[in-house]
Amino acid sequence: MSQNPISQNPPELRPDLSRARITETRRDGQPTIGMVSLGCPKALVDSERILTRLRAEGYGISADYSGADAVIVNTCGFLDSAKAESLEAIGEALAENGRVIVTGCLGAEPEYITGAHPRVLAVTGPHQYEQVLDAVHTAVPPAPDPFIDLMPASGVKLTPRHYSYLKISEGCNHHCKFCIIPAMRGRLASRPAHAVIREAGKLIESGVKELLVISQDTSAYGTDIRHAEERGHRAHITDLARDLGQLGAPGEIWIRLHYIYPYPHVRELIPLMADGLILPYLDIPFQHAHPDTLKRMARPAAAERTLDRIAEWRGICPDITLRSTFIVGYPGETEEEFQTLLDWLDEAQLDRVGCFQYENVDGARSNALPDHVAPEVKQERWDRFMEKAQAISEAKLAQKVGQVMDVIVDDIDADGIATCRTKSDAPEIDGNLFIDEGTEALSVGEIVSVEVDEAGEYDLWGRLAPKR
Repeated sequence: MSQNPISQNPPELRPDLSRARITETRRDGQPTIGMVSLGCPKALVDSERILTRLRAEGYGISADYSGADAVIVNTCGFLDSAKAESLEAIGEALAENGRVIVTGCLGAEPEYITGAHPRVLAVTGPHQYEQVLDAVHTAVPPAPDPFIDLMPASGVKLTPRHYSYLKISEGCNHHCKFCIIPAMRGRLASRPAHAVIREAGKLIESGVKELLVISQDTSAYGTDIRHAEERGHRAHITDLARDLGQLGAPGEIWIRLHYIYPYPHVRELIPLMADGLILPYLDIPFQHAHPDTLKRMARPAAAERTLDRIAEWRGICPDITLRSTFIVGYPGETEEEFQTLLDWLDEAQLDRVGCFQYENVDGARSNALPDHVAPEVKQERWDRFMEKAQAISEAKLAQKVGQVMDVIVDDIDADGIATCRTKSDAPEIDGNLFIDEGTEALSVGEIVSVEVDEAGEYDLWGRLAPKR
C-alpha cells in the first residue's frame, strides 16, 4: 500500500496553509481518519475542529493515506484555480486511499464534485461539522476505548504548538462582485465573546504564544448580535482585542489581527497596539485604489480617506505594520486606473503586499461585467505592481538594520539556523528573520530579542541581542 503522506497545498503556491503536524501512533483496533486541508486559515480552523471532534470519539488521526481508514478533504472553492486544485486533491485521495469524504466551501456545489469524482462517499458544505461526523460514522464506525483515548486539552491542531488561529465569526455581509464567500458561507455569524476568550485561554494554557484572530470581516465582529455582552465580555472587536491582550503578561502573548476592513472605528484599535496589548499589525484587504474600479467591485470607493486614515494610524502608532492584498486586471480596469493604484501604493507605503490577477469565479457577479482585461495585460500589470511593492518592502526592511526587536522562533533546522518572525510577519504569508549562529540554547516558540544586521527584499537576518 502507498506510504505517500497526505498532501496539503505547497507553501509556495498557498502560503496561507499550515503544514499538518500529526505525531500520534495508532492503537490496535483504533479507526483512523486522515485530513487534507486546503484553502485559507478559516478552513484550517474548521479542519482542526472536525479532527478534535473525531479524536474525542476515539478516532486516531493519520498523517499518511495508507494509515487512514478514510480521508476527509476540506476543500476551497473561492477561485476557479482553487476549485481545480480541490478536485485534484480529491482525486489523489481517491487514488491513494479510495475512501474519501468531501467538505468545505466547494462542498456547497456537490454536483460539481460528484460529476468529477462519483466515487466519493459523501459531500458536505462549509462548517457543517455534524454532517461530516455522520459521514465518518457511516464510513468508519467509531470504536472508542475510554481508558486509552485521552483528548489533549487544546484539541487537535494542524499548526505548530506555539501559534494558533482563533476564528471569531463565520460568513460575511459584504456583496463584493468578485466574491462568492457569502453565498458559500452565509451572512455574518459572530461567536459570543466569552466563548472566544475561553478558547483563547485554553490555547494559551496549552503553550500557544501567538493567537491569529481570523474571520471573513474581523472589524464587523459582533454587529450581527448587536455587540451583546455576556459573562463580562462584549462582542465588539475593540473590546475583544483588549480582552485578548490582557490574557498574558505584556509581551508574552502575541495577538495578531487579520482581515480588518478600514471602517472608521478601526482607529480605536490603534492605541491598543501603541500600548502593547496587541501586535501593531493590520491585515486590510484594500483590493484597489481607483474609485471607479472599487465601485465596479462594489467596494467602498474612498481611497483618499483611506490614505488619511493610514496617516492617522501611523501618527498614533509609528511602528504599525500594514498588510494588504490587491487585484489587478479587474474587468474594465484601464491603464489610468491601474496607474492610480501604483501612485496610491507609492503614497501609502504599505509594509506587506500581496497581489492577484483577476479570475472569473463561477457564480460571481463580476463575470458579467464588460471589458475583461486580456491575460497578457493582467500579467504585465501584475509584474509592474510587484516590482513596486518589492522596492517598497526592500527599502522599509533596510531601515530596520541596526534595530533590536523581539522575534518568535518558528523552526531550528539541523544546521542550527533559526527561522523566526518579527511582530511585522504573520506565519506563512509574510517574511522571516533568520539567525545563523548562537542558536544552541533557543527553542521553538520562544520569544527572543534580536539585533538586525542584514536585510533583503522580504526577509531579515540578525543575531541574538544581549538580554535586557
